[in-house]
Amino acid sequence: MTARPVILFTDYGERGPYVGQLKAALLAHGHHGPILDLMADAPVFDPRASSYLLAALLPQMPADAVMLCVVDPGVGGDRLPLVTEVDARLLVGPDNGLFELAGRQARHRQAWRIDWRPPVLSATFHGRDLFAPVAAALAAGRRPEVLPGTPMDWPGRPDWPDELAAVVYIDGFGNVMTGLSARNLPVDAVLSVNGRHLTRAATFGDRSVGEPFWYANSIGLVELAVNGGCADVILGLTPGEPVAVVSR
Repeated sequence: MTARPVILFTDYGERGPYVGQLKAALLAHGHHGPILDLMADAPVFDPRASSYLLAALLPQMPADAVMLCVVDPGVGGDRLPLVTEVDARLLVGPDNGLFELAGRQARHRQAWRIDWRPPVLSATFHGRDLFAPVAAALAAGRRPEVLPGTPMDWPGRPDWPDELAAVVYIDGFGNVMTGLSARNLPVDAVLSVNGRHLTRAATFGDRSVGEPFWYANSIGLVELAVNGGCADVILGLTPGEPVAVVSR
């Protein structure tokens, strides 16, 4: 049986040993399939913002992917370790809302509490010691219930909105992703952010150099940008900044 691909989504950052340790743990536990880096700079310490970003990225992932997802500021606390199945993709990570939007948007979803524990479990690196070995087992074909894992109700966050009207991520070009779905906004919608009003463009070249605008990005989210510039700097934006729709 060919191993399923394991795809990493973390807030560990590109510096330091942490992503490398995840990959080493996967290999040490027998994973022989692909390991793909999706994100190492997910919203830091912020499972809520990360949830909207993960849900938007998930449909582009392989249908048989095992997603190893760690944005876990509560590591070592009383949050549960989870496996969730979202439209056939398996997601491994903490029960802190990280999988909420992916599950909410899915046709099928299921959740299991991870009962297995390694012989040595550090207090602060469950990504390496717990989630990576589980991801390797799932990629090899094991089902969550035989990890062992206990089926459980979906650990929902009903108070979280379907869309988050705020900045969730700033990429290396200074483009600003929001938690708003572009398909739900008309082309003439006007957005207000940090005292500026932005109208929609189809792409960067439709606006003059230095002009800010919003557009539907490649994963379906509303993104704020500046042709030839860094929107985060020009608009004075940081993660968490609210975005308002002032005209539809």
